[in-house]
Amino acid sequence: MPDRTVLRVDGLDVHAGSTPLLQDVSFAIDRGERVGLIGESGSGKSLTALSVMGLLPEGLGATGDVRLAARTPAEHNLLALGERALARMRGDGMSMVFQEPMTALNPTMRVGAQVAEVMLLHRTRSRRAARERAVELLEQVGLPDPAHVARAYPHELSGGQRQRVVLAIALANDPALLICDEPTTALDVTVQATVLDLVVRGVEARQAALLFITHDLGVVATVCERVLVMYGGRIVEAGPVQDVFGDPRHRYTQGLVAASDLSGADGRRERARLPTIPGSVPPAGRFPAGCVFRTRCAHATDVCATPPPWTPRGEHPAGATAYGYACFHPAGGEEDG
Repeated sequence: MPDRTVLRVDGLDVHAGSTPLLQDVSFAIDRGERVGLIGESGSGKSLTALSVMGLLPEGLGATGDVRLAARTPAEHNLLALGERALARMRGDGMSMVFQEPMTALNPTMRVGAQVAEVMLLHRTRSRRAARERAVELLEQVGLPDPAHVARAYPHELSGGQRQRVVLAIALANDPALLICDEPTTALDVTVQATVLDLVVRGVEARQAALLFITHDLGVVATVCERVLVMYGGRIVEAGPVQDVFGDPRHRYTQGLVAASDLSGADGRRERARLPTIPGSVPPAGRFPAGCVFRTRCAHATDVCATPPPWTPRGEHPAGATAYGYACFHPAGGEEDG
């Protein structure tokens, strides 16, 4: 892995028995880079994150190569490690912020003890230093009177405050990789903006790599520099946010952008009525062979029954999979002329 690369995923497949759920997922994230992973529900976004973290549900298996350069060089494929080795990396070299904070917090423990616990488990602080650092972290994520919050239980805090606590836990050991899976979906708009700002400031201060999973293109345009578009368990397009959203090539990306209100991100007027993508996302494992989007695509032809090759769109430091698309009939071609 190049010196700056924190996470590299090559040929990741996830399956439930003989049913494929993710197919040939490949991407890399460099130190300090913020990458968004977008797509409709059921596209495989969260499954990708759980695979990286080694948290796949029972009954699912993963193959491929996933390497993390955190405290030490990326010498081991995470998919081949046992639970004990992965547990040492989770919360230390890599951390994750989930959508619902109450599922990540222990309702019977005070907040400060939970923030300190992750440092004690990984032995990055003494008991006294961990308690003091916990209060500092709660202050850094913008919680008023952090010493008081440290003595509170999770149910005594609002949803936005709980999510800030989870972020403090995730950042406690200065991870090399932070994964956020829809961390602001359950929050109101004003609280959402604050939490997003805290995420960005947190990873910038640590020069950490960020993988930000969401269905909200406006959030990606605000937070991320590069975006991966996923559908049917495959990455169908990738590239700099402004290029992918401003000039999408894959027909699925084109539909997502058309169906999204990006007025808050680029200053365009809000449209009275947004178009929709025909049809719906098939159940997991029931996507068509070939191009996974072809049953919903108005431009599909017989050739789409075979998997489209990856077409590089430009050079990128993160590699060939960082900027391109997989589509036989890309937008911006003769069909759109």
